[in-house]
Amino acid sequence: MGRSVVEPFGNGVMRTAARVSPHRTAAPDRMGGVEANIIFGSGIPGNAELRLCGDVGGAKRALELGVSQWFNSIEFAVAGAKAIAIDPDPKRITEMRSRADAAEVTVQCITADLADLGEISSATCEVVVAAHSLLNVDDLGRQLRQVHRVLKPSMPFVISMPHPFSAVTDTKPYGAGARTLGDWFTALSRSNFRVDQVKELGVSPTHPIPTTLVLRSRKEGS
Repeated sequence: MGRSVVEPFGNGVMRTAARVSPHRTAAPDRMGGVEANIIFGSGIPGNAELRLCGDVGGAKRALELGVSQWFNSIEFAVAGAKAIAIDPDPKRITEMRSRADAAEVTVQCITADLADLGEISSATCEVVVAAHSLLNVDDLGRQLRQVHRVLKPSMPFVISMPHPFSAVTDTKPYGAGARTLGDWFTALSRSNFRVDQVKELGVSPTHPIPTTLVLRSRKEGS
């Protein structure tokens, strides 16, 4: 077990540091880098199979936007990334610190609104992942602009969510109360992202409608 140290990080933000465990590893990617075992949803392939996040080894900066139930920042850190987790809920951040300590990895923890990325310098992140954390964002444009700012050019932004089709019923038409595929494509395009991967997952012989949508987009421009 590693010993964690909680330090002030500016503007009330706290940072948790813990030793890196020598016992956990991540899979090499096709180009000889290291892919983190990120989970995008329950019962579907993760990043180990989909290979959407790219190489995060060598202390590349990887941001988990909203602490998911899978605590993906831990997997980023295990893969050798400089992992960052941001969430407005102090309880989620506390749990992330506890898990980082137990896994003996370093995760920089920030308690803040998901669109308040001021603690992260511009164009410093190699990947941003939002696993089921952007569904209730009111000002999606502002959120995407902030992600665009912190990403390096051409680097990936991976979003997963319940598939918009999965909520359709006889009394709830497509797009009622949730963003459509078109809404997501339009918002990403307006924020200068280019979608290059669309994964519609969770279809099975007993479930003909996909349960999960995963979009990978890349930052365009500077």
